[in-house]
Parts: sequence; C-alpha cells; structure tokens
Amino acid sequence: MERRLAAIVCADVAGYSRMMGADEAGTHATFKAHRGAIYPVILNHGGRLVKNTGDGFLLEFPSIVGAIEAAIAMQGLMAERNNHIPGDRVMQFRMGIHMGDVMADEDEVFGDDVNIAVRLESVAPPGGIAVSGKACHEAGKRLSVHLVDAGPHRFKNIEEPIDVWTWQPEGTDSAGRGSRLVPSETSNLAAQYRTAIVGVLPFANLSDGADEYFSDGLTEDLIHALSLQSFYRVLSRNSTFAFKGNNQSTRLIAREIDATYLIQGSVRRAGTKIRVTSELIAPETGEQLWTGRFDRDIGDLFAMQDEITTSLSAAIAAEIYRAEASAPPRPSSNDLTAWDRFLKGLSYYYLQTKDDWETSIGLFREAIALDPTLSIARAYLATIQIQGIQFGWIASTRELWDSAMSLAQSSVRLDPRSSFAFQILAYVSAVQGHYEAAMDAAKRAVALNPYDMGARGVLGMCHLVIGEHRHAIELFSMAAQRGNSDPRYQWAAVNAFSHYLLGQYDAALSWAREELYLNPNQLQALAIRTAALAQLGRTAEAKNAAEALLSNYPNLTVERMLRHLHWKAPGDVTHYREGLLKAGIPFGKVALIESSPKLAADS
Repeated sequence: MERRLAAIVCADVAGYSRMMGADEAGTHATFKAHRGAIYPVILNHGGRLVKNTGDGFLLEFPSIVGAIEAAIAMQGLMAERNNHIPGDRVMQFRMGIHMGDVMADEDEVFGDDVNIAVRLESVAPPGGIAVSGKACHEAGKRLSVHLVDAGPHRFKNIEEPIDVWTWQPEGTDSAGRGSRLVPSETSNLAAQYRTAIVGVLPFANLSDGADEYFSDGLTEDLIHALSLQSFYRVLSRNSTFAFKGNNQSTRLIAREIDATYLIQGSVRRAGTKIRVTSELIAPETGEQLWTGRFDRDIGDLFAMQDEITTSLSAAIAAEIYRAEASAPPRPSSNDLTAWDRFLKGLSYYYLQTKDDWETSIGLFREAIALDPTLSIARAYLATIQIQGIQFGWIASTRELWDSAMSLAQSSVRLDPRSSFAFQILAYVSAVQGHYEAAMDAAKRAVALNPYDMGARGVLGMCHLVIGEHRHAIELFSMAAQRGNSDPRYQWAAVNAFSHYLLGQYDAALSWAREELYLNPNQLQALAIRTAALAQLGRTAEAKNAAEALLSNYPNLTVERMLRHLHWKAPGDVTHYREGLLKAGIPFGKVALIESSPKLAADS
C-alpha cells in the first residue's frame, strides 16, 4: 500500500436514475458515448481513470490545478455536446474535487480525502463543479476561471465542515452563482458537432465464408467514398466494425457512437455476378429513409460503388436539408483482379500482426502491378511501409522511404480529391523534414474533408515537427476523441511527445500509458515515458522504465534515436535528449540497426 498526495475528481450524472427509468438501454449507451468523448481531456491534463461507476467515474490527477482545469474543460465539452441533441437526452455531469493524502493499492485509491471528493460531487450544480476550500486555496491564482464561495457544508461521515467553492458554465445560474468564463478548449470543436454523423455498419456477407474480406472491403471503400463529402462526417471503419455480428438495435448502436444516420447492407456474390442491398435509416425513429438493390456484373464494381455513394449522398442531404452534389466519381479501373487483390490486402492489414502485414504488402503490390492507376492501393502501401518501419517489422532504408514518398506522390496525382492520399503525402514529408510541403499537403487533406480525423491528426503532426505543440495537441486530441481506433494512426504516442516538449510531463505520461495499453512494446511510448519520468525527478521509476525500454530494444542509444529526428526546433531535440540521458539511456555509439523505428513518426 502506497501513500501519495493527489487531486481527486468524482463525477456522476444528474438525474441518472430518472433517465434510466425512462429508457434504460438508451441512457447507458448515451452515457458511454459522452464518457468516451471526454477521455482525451482527462489525459491532456495528466489525469488517469481510477474506475468507472454505474453513472460516473473517479479520476486521479497529480496537480490540483490540472484537476480543476480538466473538470472545467470536460463540462464545457459536455455543454457543447448537449446543445445538439434533443432535450430528453441531455446529460449533465456533477463533479466534486478535493486534494489530499490518498492510499494507493494497485490501480485503486482510498481514504478520507477520496470520500470528501465523493461528497462534494453531491452538492455540485448540474453541469458544474464543487471544489473544497483546501483545493481552491492550493490552486490559488493559477486558475483561469473564477470560483464562487458557496459557504461551509456538512457531509455524512465527515467530521469537520467543508468550505465549498463552485463553478458553472456561462449562461447557467444556481442562486446567482456561476462563472463568466467559458473554457476555450471546446470552442473550436463546434462545427463538427453541428454536422450530421454517418456510421456505415459492416455489410453482411451472404456468400461463401471465403468472401468475407470482400464484404468487409466493400464497406471500407464505401466509408472512404462517403468521407470525400464535406457536409457530413463519416465514422471510421473501426468505430462501426466493433458491432459486426452484433444483434443490438440500430438505435442503441447509434447512441453509443453518436451517429445521426446509419447505413447497413449485404453482399451476395455468385460467379461473375454481385448483388448489393443497402439501406439508410434514422436510428432514433427507426424510419427507413432510403433502400436500394444493385445487381451488377463484377466488372461494373466501381460503377456500382459510385452509384451507391451518389444515392446515399442524395438521401442524407435531403434529410438534413442540404442540396449538395453527389459524391465525386472514383478513378475508374476495369481490372477486377487488381481491386480484388487490394480488398484482400486490406483484410490482412486490419489483422494487425507482423505476418499479416507482410501478406498485405504483397497483395497491395500485386494490385498496383495489375492496375497502376489504383490510387488507394498506393496510399495504403505507403502507410503500411512506414508503420512497419516504426514497429521494427521492416528494415529502415533510404530506398524504402523514397518508395513511400513516391507512392504518396503518385497516389495524389491519380486521385487529387482523396483526403487520405494527401494525408500520407503530408506525413511522409513531415517526418523527413520537408516542413512547407508537409503543411501544404496536410491543409489540402483537411480542405478536402474537414471532418476526417485522420487529416486533422496529420496536420497536428506537421505542427509537432515544426515545434507548434499547443496546436498539435489540439489536433491530436480531436483525432483521438473521434477516431481513436483507426489502426492507421497512433495519436496517443504523438500526443505524449508534444506534451513532453511543452514540459507537461504528467500529461505526457498519461498519453504514453494510453498507447502502451494497446501496444505494450511501442518504442515511442516507452521512450517518452522514460524521458518524462526522468524530468519529473521520479528516479526509481525512470530507471525501471529505461530497463523496460532497453530490454525491448537492447541496442538502442540516444544517438540512434536522435539520428532519425527531423524536428525543426533544435531546442526540442535537446529537450528530448536531456530526458533520455537523465533516465540512463546510453548515448554511446553502436552499429546502427536497420530496423530502427522513426521516432518522429506515428501514423
């Protein structure tokens, strides 16, 4: 059992029991969606989730200022989300904050100071926070908002009265109390929450099981095609594939992923013929807005896809009163075998193992050889080559990086309307130090699809390499919040780097921890965790982290890691070097291992 000083935040939903009584399953799904949306805010302020409760959660922060600012940012984000949903679905968190000595046993925390935070939550205004006098005094003038004195309160099982200070967002009132400052973290998110959100559920394969990759690939390509539209946001493949084979109602699925509309369908393939059925539904009402069936020769696959995209776009536009043009046509290809190879390569790529990645690389290369105009295959091949280098699965050579650049450039030339193609071009340019070209390509990717979280995150990568870390964090957090399960990106690791380079070491640790949950041996996350612990003076923990890093990468040296960095600001490189050396990572010169990952890269 360990004792330590910590700031504790306790949160629950006001009126949760009443909402559960009215709609149990829907309320739970909505709560999960909100909780997922605010999670990046917790990490950005150096916090960690101690545990989830039935209608709330308990958080621990190393700093009381970070705890209060995180609570205000979360409440601001919740207010923004609540502005765009029906009144009967509005959820408001109440948050209590206290600081003190806590007992820690593994991942749990205990003690009177934890209990005080729990009691404070009960008197917090809905949508606001209640802070103990002790915590308020400790935070002092370092807060950017005004807390209002609500006087002393007595709580059950707490001997002494607790002075309470409260905060509420602008425009709310509770007996005249409330702040007049609105957290700025959420203001730039308003546009994306005001647009319709489309989720494409995995198309059911009604043919032989060996064709499963085909229906999955068709779903992925439909998502890609729809994402080229600018008047709605399309959820990533992995956001909706989590529901594959799930018999849960579309209404509950939509609530969990915050989807305004859902698309579902099926694929039946026989010989050279294919039948695709699809429908667009409004899940809250269950109303079927459009349905269609497409019987085609396989040679017409691209024409069929464009027809689906066009029809779906028109149906959705009508529902949200936006008379937009239909989806732009995809580059034509009459070579089914090339398309077939690409889809199969995609199915292996999403399995996320070294052997499967090697298989997918071969299939993508086959697709390109059979049809050199297949832009998306080039973009994915460039992506997988870079990721293979980062994970140490592919040897890092000048020839391979030149190949990735050539693939990205040709992908853009072949499909200049593809946001994804510009994203990979921007990324390859950024990590090789071509700053202006990278920024131009990233901005083009965002312009092509403002709601593509991959484009936002890659733009953040450009800001990271030129040293604009606050802007990078804003973009990484947005990307992590809305598209955190897409395997093309690892936003947690790069977010950790930008926080570290700003000297926000606790937040860097939170994001590194998040990445290591998913990828325990991820080099970048292991390295930045080690450097951050050393900068915090947590010597014993930094030593253990350095040992874990070197046990996974025994020939690693600081010199090797820095050799592959192309950050524009020399101070950033120096700052990173300092943390690694403090932790005991050897600087020494050793033979360069060809498979060393690029530390600046995480897409």
